[in-house]
Amino acid sequence: MPDPGPVDADVLVVGAGLAGLTAARRLEQAGHDVLVVDARDRVGGRTLSVPVPGADPDDPAAVLDLGAGWVGPTQDRVLALVAELGLATFPTYGDGDNLSEHRGRLRRYRGTIPKLGALALADIGQAQLRLDRMARTVPLAEPWTAARAAEWDRTTFAAWIERNLRTRTGRDFLQIVAEAVWAAHPAELSFLHVLFYLHAGGGFDSLTSVRGGAQQDRVVGGTQGIAHAAAAALGRPPLLDAPVQAVEWAADRVTLTTRDGRRLTGRRAVLAVAPHLLAAVRFAPALPPLRHQLHQRMPPGTVIKCHAVYPEPFWRDAGLSGQAADPAGPVKVTFDASPPGGRPGVLLGFVEGRQARQLGAVPAEARRQAVLDCLVRYFGPAAARPTAFVERAWAADPFAGGCYAGYFGPNGWTDFGPVLRRPVGPLHFAGTETATDWFGYLDGAVRSGEAAAAAVGG
Repeated sequence: MPDPGPVDADVLVVGAGLAGLTAARRLEQAGHDVLVVDARDRVGGRTLSVPVPGADPDDPAAVLDLGAGWVGPTQDRVLALVAELGLATFPTYGDGDNLSEHRGRLRRYRGTIPKLGALALADIGQAQLRLDRMARTVPLAEPWTAARAAEWDRTTFAAWIERNLRTRTGRDFLQIVAEAVWAAHPAELSFLHVLFYLHAGGGFDSLTSVRGGAQQDRVVGGTQGIAHAAAAALGRPPLLDAPVQAVEWAADRVTLTTRDGRRLTGRRAVLAVAPHLLAAVRFAPALPPLRHQLHQRMPPGTVIKCHAVYPEPFWRDAGLSGQAADPAGPVKVTFDASPPGGRPGVLLGFVEGRQARQLGAVPAEARRQAVLDCLVRYFGPAAARPTAFVERAWAADPFAGGCYAGYFGPNGWTDFGPVLRRPVGPLHFAGTETATDWFGYLDGAVRSGEAAAAAVGG
């Protein structure tokens, strides 16, 4: 057959988040010519690090992570990449007491689970043991092959909670966990997806804990610094501000058409974006029907990440860690997000799931006040007077559509799981939603990029 002509790169990578940049890095290391293309005018995808307002401008560590913000134990691939790129981590502040609101009263506690009474603690404990036990039976590479996959996949997490927890406090606690981990209401989540996710992340404690868990450490200079360093190390700089609108493909040829009409050609392509974002892309020839429908069946969670900045972390003087939990919300979970040096003080509050959708529709000032009212309830009157307030509503980002990651509702894994990671001709798929370990996290994104590079020939 005649040579179809020159290409712009051996491999085109769509998406300059950690998945795409990792795939590009590994492919370059294997000798491929690679070009990364991204819709945004920046690299980093669902990471975004900005300076703390009012902090020392010469302190590169004084940043707010408006997107993904943590790394933790057993997240070996992202930690290896951090070290490879010469970056460092520091521990999330966790000294002192945590707070929980229960029946209108604030309680101080240590550890992951608040002091909720003997019956509620027993209820939560038995639920956690059962969830972890069932999760370990779900094969990470093929969740739809679990012995009870069909039963679990047609059940929502909310239905399981209602049937298996006996106390209202226990049910409230698991709803907080669901919204904090998936940024979705339990009624939106396939129970099989919950079990797979628990297994992929090392279990209930691993996903919900700070020390020893997924929230243990932060990256000095912010998590977007990983993307900046990875992009700077590539042989060719990423092509930014270039949304891909069409993908034409044949057995050994891929052509991308960007919004400005530019056409880029390669022999293979890695599509390293969340599945739902591919629904707006035209494919010629059309993708197989199940792959096409997958893009419509894996929505992202909804989260507004809010940072209130204070001259100093006043809650530490009161012996508090900055961590609070309350089933009422709208801010149901908080953390101390101050820079490594501790100044200025930053309280991070999450608004997630249905309440994020509701608050996302109100004026910014009303949303700010609702968040500060929660912080005052937890930390006292001093929380009412931040020097700055910075929020990020990821559902409003046209190139994200939500966060933290895509999830499956009922029947998602059993109907569409088999095509989630499967290549289509020269098209390979990456992104944290394709990971088998640490699905939904930065580590999953890195792992997915490495897997895609290996499949392409890295």
